[in-house]
Amino acid sequence: MNPASTRRRTLALAALACAAVGLGGLAGCTSREPAPESRFLLLDGSTLASSALKGKVTLVNFWATTCTTCVAEMPELVHTFQKYQSQGFETVAVAMSYDPVDWVLNFSRSRQLPFKVALDRNGELARQWGDVKLTPTTFLLDREGQIVKRYVGQPDFAALHQLIEQLLGQG
Repeated sequence: MNPASTRRRTLALAALACAAVGLGGLAGCTSREPAPESRFLLLDGSTLASSALKGKVTLVNFWATTCTTCVAEMPELVHTFQKYQSQGFETVAVAMSYDPVDWVLNFSRSRQLPFKVALDRNGELARQWGDVKLTPTTFLLDREGQIVKRYVGQPDFAALHQLIEQLLGQG
């Protein structure tokens, strides 16, 4: 089995284990797995390696313009980013491969999204991050690039903010 397949399988098994003990789903799952090494294609055409995010607490959010929950949570993601950005917090919103690029561009511009927005043109990012199929799916990473929590569905933002503050305090 190649390293990418092993990584996906490990993430999938961790998610299943969390679900089995009642910690998955909307409540999220706590783990300390390393985030996959990925290259995000940003809307401006530049790329960002996940390794470049080390040193920051980072939220990686898989979303789609056609996902009503994703659209509904976007103002909270903006607020969260603006609240913690100056303390070493980063957000990368990854549009799913089936989302038309012009829709993502329009959404990003019309909502004035202040954080990085990436395109998953061929589904590779979703596969690398544990074969993400449901949106929104959000990962919270610590400063070392370890996945601290995975949320499927909209997170409890008050609890998310507490966790972000805890992680920012560890730096």
